[in-house]
Amino acid sequence: MSEDVLQKIQQLREQIEIYADEYYNQDRPSITDYEYDILMNELKRLEGEYPQYITEDSPTQKVGGQSSTLFTKVEHTVQMGSLQDVFELEDIRAFDERIQKIVQPQYVVETKIDGLSVSLEYQNGLFTRGSTRGDGFVGEDVTQNLWTISSIPKKLTENIPFLEVRGEVYMSKDVFTQLVKEQELREEVPFKNPRNAAAGSLRQKNASITAQRKLDIFVFNIQQIQGITIDYHDQGLQFLQQLGFPVSPQYRTCQSIEEAIEEIEQIQQRRMQLPFDLDGAVIKVNRLADRELIGYTAKYPKWAVAFKYPPEEKQSKLLDIEISVGRTGVLTPTAVFEPVLLAGSSVSRAVLHNQDYITQKDIRLGDIIKIRKAGDIIPEVIASIQHEPDSQPYIIPDICPACSTKAVKENGEAALRCVNPFCPATQLKNIIHFASRDAMNIDGLGPAIVELLVQHQLIETTADLYYLKREDLLELERMGEKSADNLLHSIEQSKNNDLSQLLFGFGIRNIGKKGSELLCRYYPSIEQIIQADAEEIAAIDGIGEVMAQNIVSFFQLPQTKKLIERLQTAGVHMVHQSKISGNRFENLTFVITGTLNNFTRNQAKDIIEKNGGKVSTSISKKTNYLLAGEAAGSKLKKAKDLGISILSEADFTKMID
Repeated sequence: MSEDVLQKIQQLREQIEIYADEYYNQDRPSITDYEYDILMNELKRLEGEYPQYITEDSPTQKVGGQSSTLFTKVEHTVQMGSLQDVFELEDIRAFDERIQKIVQPQYVVETKIDGLSVSLEYQNGLFTRGSTRGDGFVGEDVTQNLWTISSIPKKLTENIPFLEVRGEVYMSKDVFTQLVKEQELREEVPFKNPRNAAAGSLRQKNASITAQRKLDIFVFNIQQIQGITIDYHDQGLQFLQQLGFPVSPQYRTCQSIEEAIEEIEQIQQRRMQLPFDLDGAVIKVNRLADRELIGYTAKYPKWAVAFKYPPEEKQSKLLDIEISVGRTGVLTPTAVFEPVLLAGSSVSRAVLHNQDYITQKDIRLGDIIKIRKAGDIIPEVIASIQHEPDSQPYIIPDICPACSTKAVKENGEAALRCVNPFCPATQLKNIIHFASRDAMNIDGLGPAIVELLVQHQLIETTADLYYLKREDLLELERMGEKSADNLLHSIEQSKNNDLSQLLFGFGIRNIGKKGSELLCRYYPSIEQIIQADAEEIAAIDGIGEVMAQNIVSFFQLPQTKKLIERLQTAGVHMVHQSKISGNRFENLTFVITGTLNNFTRNQAKDIIEKNGGKVSTSISKKTNYLLAGEAAGSKLKKAKDLGISILSEADFTKMID
């Protein structure tokens, strides 16, 4: 029996470690928060019954995250711990009974916002540093990224000598919905819920990306303060509000545990109307001196608990499975079911991802299915409950619904794909890709404007962009004279872009930005590329046979020839201007890691490539040099193990001088 229990404990620990890494470090969870909490609760129960099996490295004994090598580490003077989760109202009453044995408490109840926990530090009223929680003891310095969040005060209303506060960075439901829509249009894997979108956005190396994501924050605790005495938690929240912080919304001070439970239930009733995602409510002892008497465990404060709301699930009948086609030709199945009210709104559709997803859950037409909303926002089918008599397993048809081309699976992919690059279903997304920053970089031509132009039948292909007329643009809603002129100017400017940008903009299967640049080094004009055969192209280092065949197949299509003719007639530049100005790094491969002081990584990359070298993202035996800046991580260790030459920034500067 003991061996069975130990084996179960070890299995739970392994599962939780995997899911915690996905959640905290990759921002890509494969299970819901509620499912994760249930696993953690089961592990706590078993360890409570069999304390001889508790180990220091158990997930129950530590905070889940860890600091990334992308950012400078920050040691937290005051530990940023997590809260103990409870799932039943009786657990809250049991919590109160334990507290009552020590003090006569007053409670504060707050919404538990689902975001990324951060610390903000202020010296003499000025914001000086911000960091993530990490493992509770060591986090990541994300000051520059936090600086882009407008709701974080950069200067307080009072000149406090030193203040450290803790808050939750989050993404509102509206911003998240718009971000997912844009990600789907760009054929990117969308974030699963607002929490992971917020975490992924805040932990960007490029702060300008964080700024675009419109993050927000609520501050819920004073970690440290000098020059002011705070006696109660609600007093601290009021003071933080006076200083200019957005604090925990709709918090309530309660005189009894029953009053606290009433507030928890009210929060649950109104949670769907709130503009942000939350997964529970937090109950805290109000008086700070009482908290010191109650104390802490190694991981949790004993004076607070988090009540977690279960995700709402509904059943419905599956009426149909519709197939849509993405920019890269992927056929995506969508479940159409009888409408149900779920998480505050009526839903009748949910993406089924691919054939493997359908097969794994054995979803069939006519089934009774179970649905929920991931993050209370995106509907998903989680199970098939009941099949109809004589129902058959559903197989996605291998014919493109938009152009009738046979769809295929490539390189062991789970998805079926339409391989016709001029499929009408892909044109909207092709145009969005064509206008994107790394392609033709047409400023002002975002997804919404492209959709508007297509809806009004002003464009069908990318070439039509160069034949737009000012008077037609002015008839569109939201398009004033200045916007129209700016857009036409940006389109005109894009005619002068390098051939490599045009190639990338074509969206040829498997040909990314690097592949386009590499091809142009060997074939610096569109005519040379058209005339090259697959064998010649495949001989280029970095371009394989599949890529070569995709290039040749694309340029042999009659639609491609017509497209190029129209672009040439419009005056689009179709010649490559080589960036290479020297050959000192010819045949040398570099990898860049860590933080450089005098260059950005892109600047160092440009210098290497202009001098004939290559820059790779991963260390291998083919790597000649590792350029290592500050806080270099695993790549530095691997380079040492392989005996690869390691350059400091000073060494690199000497080489280029």
